[in-house]
Amino acid sequence: TVVTWNVGTAVPPNDVTSLLHLNTGETNDVDMIAIGLQEVNSKINKRLKDALFTDQWSELFMDVLSPFHFILVSTVRMQGVILLVFAKYYHLPFLQDIQTDCTRTGLGGYWGNKGGVSVRLSIFGHMVCFLNCHLPAHLEKAEQRKEDFATILHVQQFEGRVANGILDHDLVFWFGDLNFRIESLDICFVKYAIDSNVLSQLWEKDQLNIAKSTWPVLRGFQEGPLNFPPTFKFDVGTNKYDSSAKKRKPAWTDRILWKIKSPSTGLGAGKHRPSQGVLSVSQLCYCSHMEYTVSDHKPVAAIFAVQFASKVDKPPVEIYVADEWSRPEQAVVRYKMAVGFHRSSWDWIGLYRVGFRHPKDYVSYVWARSDDGERCVSGLQVMFSEEALPKGNGEYILGYYSNTSSSIAGVTEPFQISLPRSEEGSSPTDSSGSSSEEDDSTLVLLAPKSRSPSPSKMKRHRSRSPSLAKFQGLILRPSSRDRGMSRSPSPQSRHGLSRDIPTIHVPHEELGCCAAKAKELRKAADSLEGSSFYQTVQEQGHPQHVPTDSPLARADPRNLGLLPALRLEMIDKVMGWQQENVDQGYYPCRRMSPTSPPGCGTSPKKGCSP
Repeated sequence: TVVTWNVGTAVPPNDVTSLLHLNTGETNDVDMIAIGLQEVNSKINKRLKDALFTDQWSELFMDVLSPFHFILVSTVRMQGVILLVFAKYYHLPFLQDIQTDCTRTGLGGYWGNKGGVSVRLSIFGHMVCFLNCHLPAHLEKAEQRKEDFATILHVQQFEGRVANGILDHDLVFWFGDLNFRIESLDICFVKYAIDSNVLSQLWEKDQLNIAKSTWPVLRGFQEGPLNFPPTFKFDVGTNKYDSSAKKRKPAWTDRILWKIKSPSTGLGAGKHRPSQGVLSVSQLCYCSHMEYTVSDHKPVAAIFAVQFASKVDKPPVEIYVADEWSRPEQAVVRYKMAVGFHRSSWDWIGLYRVGFRHPKDYVSYVWARSDDGERCVSGLQVMFSEEALPKGNGEYILGYYSNTSSSIAGVTEPFQISLPRSEEGSSPTDSSGSSSEEDDSTLVLLAPKSRSPSPSKMKRHRSRSPSLAKFQGLILRPSSRDRGMSRSPSPQSRHGLSRDIPTIHVPHEELGCCAAKAKELRKAADSLEGSSFYQTVQEQGHPQHVPTDSPLARADPRNLGLLPALRLEMIDKVMGWQQENVDQGYYPCRRMSPTSPPGCGTSPKKGCSP
């Protein structure tokens, strides 16, 4: 299914099931869905919010499609132009070599309000490209539309040995607000033809239909019959064409086309592609959806049946798992890699709840490194720890995430996990399908994990932990249980924290000038002395150790990676040496860090504050 919609900066509607044909039997047979949006609200305040969180439109489509087992494969955005590609979860291992690109054509190529975004990927061994465009508006800009489309085709290039350009792919879907208008005919005749349902009288004056036979750049592109009314321009909130003073002529601006690569295109003499064979595309549906009135455009959808000549039927990674995990020791995963699969030490196996939204929407994970996995008869073997397993009953799926291809290279069929809940009533995952697990003791210090489809690009959450300056003399150490462990598959989390804590020498005069404030801070620190939440510095610099199994010890801010660990000490010897130099009329500059030179600069004038 391919959908295009110029949303006109509108807020998403409450229901898009009819747009995606989810309320019909056709959905049971649909394997992939590509959604192209134009004019998504991209004002500065909205873009800042979308940079931190997933935009409303992407969230809506993920929420609606995930119960139907559609997973977000890839997404790309250029200002208000967005492209999302979804697929059934069991197809994910066969969708490889996923790449995206975008081209700005607004303001001579400097502004992204117009242009094109694309997602290309290998589907069962065949190269397919989805291209979503927003071309220049107005009737007289037909030549500009042609030039911009030619620029997009020329500029967008992908990495790899095959299909470097858009037209090099075996199959291209081109769609979007292409902005082609109806020539010659006046608005009265156009509206008469629409009201009389004689749309065929408008087809020969449609600029895109004319261009397909005259522009070389459009040679080979196909489109179904336009048996639906023009989709632009409507009064927002109604099904009435433009009644404003401008009274724009109705037009089929929103289109969906496709092109099959010629077997001989781009091949030298005597060369052939064994995967090409005979590829056929049949359009089963091509329609607009008049029921959506939030924009001055109506959305357009098309359903295609694509027949490949051959099909890769073996996934890059095969995963074997028991039908049910009722005890923690049963959480064993065996997996085998295909010959030629490019593995990485950053690959991991994710545990997903059935109905997950995207590859990073895991419940827990385990690293799939070669030195971590045990060799077994069927390949490699890893095991989930008891802490990483969700409590309660539910259906789950395992997926092998390849860091090299940024995609899932192997999945299992759904299986059951039935583990008793902890007596304290706290569970690593809640029943609402949260995508991450955290100890209860850390909830005060961690913001909720983002459900963004690109967690690797997530912005850091603002720390809710107390400022270090408010607790003088604190030393924060990782507990032994959590040292070196991480619950997020990021490279930084693979290394343990250093036990060495830097010491900062604070001049006595500096502390003396704020003695009153320091006294208050010492009282605050003393009040925490009996608490196990922090490990305070005791006499002679020996820390007081807290039992590592304590929940509060696990909430140590340094364990969470939220604060640096510093020790504040007063060195009598240093203070004495410093006072002696002051008496002699020389005041050394302050030592700003343990690695800075001890003597630098000149002394300030007499009577000046250091």
